[in-house]
Amino acid sequence: MQIFIDLIRFNGHLTFTSGLHGFIYLFSNIISLIFVIMYLHQFFYLIFGTFRKYKIKEKEFKLHTYGIVISARNESKVIGNLIKSIQANDYPKELYHIFVIADNCTDNTADICRELGCIVFERNDTTKIGKGYALNYLFNRLHSESQFAPIVPDAYIVLDADNIIKPNFITEMNKVYDSGYEMVTSYRNTKNFGKNWITAGYGYWFLHEAKHLNNSRMALHTSCAISGTGFLISTDVVKEYDNWSFFTLTEDIQCSTEYAMTKRKIGYCGSAELYDEQPETFRQSWRQRERWAKGFYQVFGKDGKQLIGKALTNFSCWDILTTIFPALIITMLLIIGLPISSIVGLCIGDYFSAVYAWKCLGLNFLYLYIIMFVIALLVLITEGKKIKTTWPRKILHLFTFPFFMFTYIPIAISAAFKKVEWKPIVHSADISIDEIEKDSKGKGVKDKTSEDKTSKEKAGKNKTSENEESKETSTDNENQSK
Repeated sequence: MQIFIDLIRFNGHLTFTSGLHGFIYLFSNIISLIFVIMYLHQFFYLIFGTFRKYKIKEKEFKLHTYGIVISARNESKVIGNLIKSIQANDYPKELYHIFVIADNCTDNTADICRELGCIVFERNDTTKIGKGYALNYLFNRLHSESQFAPIVPDAYIVLDADNIIKPNFITEMNKVYDSGYEMVTSYRNTKNFGKNWITAGYGYWFLHEAKHLNNSRMALHTSCAISGTGFLISTDVVKEYDNWSFFTLTEDIQCSTEYAMTKRKIGYCGSAELYDEQPETFRQSWRQRERWAKGFYQVFGKDGKQLIGKALTNFSCWDILTTIFPALIITMLLIIGLPISSIVGLCIGDYFSAVYAWKCLGLNFLYLYIIMFVIALLVLITEGKKIKTTWPRKILHLFTFPFFMFTYIPIAISAAFKKVEWKPIVHSADISIDEIEKDSKGKGVKDKTSEDKTSKEKAGKNKTSENEESKETSTDNENQSK
């Protein structure tokens, strides 16, 4: 945008101290302009979604049958809370079954699920690893084995083992499905938002996706995107895609992409709310987001040519194209191009241009920081009451959110050159839906697992202190006797 301002200020004439200075100016501004043009629709979504909340038209909805699908790998610490939150839903229990894929489990996940009344499928395959393979295994068995024919539902709702859902989740998703959408995504909240800047970073982004992106897409009658968990897909669509034959590292985005190219629309249900557990350490977060970045590259490599070809006639293709690839590439061009220009300037003695290159890079990061801060601020203004942590933490993490987003840059670079494989994320936040529901003021829910760990640590320290005191007393007594 700066280039237009300068053209107006200087009556269409731009002067530079050297050719390198001119190159740096044009390179920085053209890259920034490309970024604005490509993401102009998302800036519109941001404003539109802040002031508009889409609601499905009320009518007498047909009650459909559902299969609640959970893919779990060693999730014994958290899966019980999810199953109980499903069973506490207000939807008729005779109209749904809970299917669990115990995928390469070495703990008692399968036993816990059976005890809670789930239908459990145990899968042991260390060559085909990942959620896509687990879902494909389940759907193949359900749709090919005659014993399961009576319980094949109208549609499936896919959840992660660390989720918990609100009591009206299935009922609300049913409304959108019955309104004609064969794929539906939901409102994704975070149950450990206040843990640290990493969990808060995820939390702000997923709320932005729900409120500003998918809410706006639904209101504007374009296609939304499913995001890993909390989505509905009709049985007919599952069968159409060969029982979920999506095997990239981001099978959800692959599915959204291929569905969008058929000109069909994914719906959004803002009243169906789930709580998701986010990674709490930077190492786990890096590993997860590196997988996502690699998955985006895989999807772009597989479907990018078709997406570009259809983007002019299908806006949903343009929307998802800008989601899976260009932002990180544009940012990397700046990060690589401007420092190289500075080095060239130093080598040829053009010190002004060398410093100017770093100034341009700094300004671009400042603009990105402001954009990310505004995104988080608008989320806080509209969704603040739903965020489960204290207000001081909510405000503090407005300022850390942009830094969380900046960490995607080295992650994306790493993913471009590294072989990335699916690895499980450890989940341990022992929080029930009752505890979430009771926290009406958003003060934050205490994690019993963390409390138990702290108690054990304190007990260990106390025991150590007692042993030390005992040794000291024994030594004193020995000295006195001597």
